[in-house]
Amino acid sequence: MEIRRTGSQPSGKGPQDYFTGTVRLDPLFTAPDPARVGGASVTFEPGARTAWHTHPLGQTLIVTSGCGWVQREGGPIEEIRPGDVVSFPPGEKHWHGATPTTAMTHIAIQERLNGKAVDWMEKVSDEEYRK
Repeated sequence: MEIRRTGSQPSGKGPQDYFTGTVRLDPLFTAPDPARVGGASVTFEPGARTAWHTHPLGQTLIVTSGCGWVQREGGPIEEIRPGDVVSFPPGEKHWHGATPTTAMTHIAIQERLNGKAVDWMEKVSDEEYRK
């Protein structure tokens, strides 16, 4: 058994290459091999969002506070709120983040395939975000 205490891992800023706006990443866990799952709490300030991306084995988001938006390629922007669980299948291009006026926090859970959990793509433009 292992207990990871709150605050035992430092918070980090979402890298500008992969995020727009102010994003805080709080690592929660990375399971040791042979397991491949990891999770983080991610807080998006109003207007902040990820770039478009995919996950080789999919991703699950659990919204814990605020109000956010998610969009899969070709689909509409959809609102997400605390208690909502969003599942993206492997390889589905998508983005997620806060609304323009409200911060949002979610727990993001994904698995690594050959050591990689995400494939980052282009940033979500302001025009795409405001649709």
